[in-house]
Amino acid sequence: MACWLVQTACLKKIAAAVRLPGQSAAGMEEEAMELIVQYGPLLVALALAGATAGLAAGLFGIGGGAIIVPVLYFLFDAMGYGEAAMHVAVSTSLATIILTSARSVSAHNSHGAVDWSIIRGWAPWIVLGALAGMSLTGFLSKRALLGIFGSLAFVLSAQLFFGRPTWRLADEMPKGPLRAALGMAVGGLSALMGIGGGTFGVSLMTLYGRPIHQAVATAAGWGVAIGLPSALMAIYIGWGREGLPPFSLGHVNLAAFALISLFTVTMAPVGASLAHKLDAARLRRMFAILLAVVAARMLWKALGF
Repeated sequence: MACWLVQTACLKKIAAAVRLPGQSAAGMEEEAMELIVQYGPLLVALALAGATAGLAAGLFGIGGGAIIVPVLYFLFDAMGYGEAAMHVAVSTSLATIILTSARSVSAHNSHGAVDWSIIRGWAPWIVLGALAGMSLTGFLSKRALLGIFGSLAFVLSAQLFFGRPTWRLADEMPKGPLRAALGMAVGGLSALMGIGGGTFGVSLMTLYGRPIHQAVATAAGWGVAIGLPSALMAIYIGWGREGLPPFSLGHVNLAAFALISLFTVTMAPVGASLAHKLDAARLRRMFAILLAVVAARMLWKALGF
């Protein structure tokens, strides 16, 4: 009751401060209340999605994109934005990666764990791949994006469940044409799924002889190279499209971006703290099973069920 009284008092002050000429404070207050009733449940749901994604990201150590995309898709789909739901989910997830990756790479760099030569050498190809991947989404249907996410999520779940840090392809990171091809593949596939550099980047670097801690730290820098160009392209290709959720700028939903970024950053340390108290190998297998279930659900939706 007290919270409601405070909220009402604040609305009255806002109405008095910003009402248009000829518009009464009561009318402005009524409009503000209508906005809260109309969009309040959406904002609460987005805050919960961000908290869940942050907790899972810290707990399982794979980044929030694999959680954020399905949560946003099912949320927007349930609200009646089905045709645009997957495009907005993928694009908004990539936008949130910009802030979280920048903060992560900065923290890792303070411990000297980031290999900047890898970031500089791979970033141009990753950016090109991300732009190509996001451009492709403009020509893909919702069902195609669901199918891509579900298929790749199955591959990632298998890697998480069966993968071992001792697996090696070589002792040095690729150079030349192979680096260009792999960099563009990482950027393109990540953009199509709405995930950051950690998911593919860590596996790639460990396969090429990099220690796991350096791989995690350096792959965080790849997230910015994926998220920033992808988010800008998503705004461009979605500009003026009808049927988007409220507060959308192109295919990037600003409300989801703000709330998810806030709560992901807040809850990730909580998840990380829990992860240190639990069996890490078991947690990865648990997340692999969860990801496989989500992938199956996304593929089921892609088939029209």
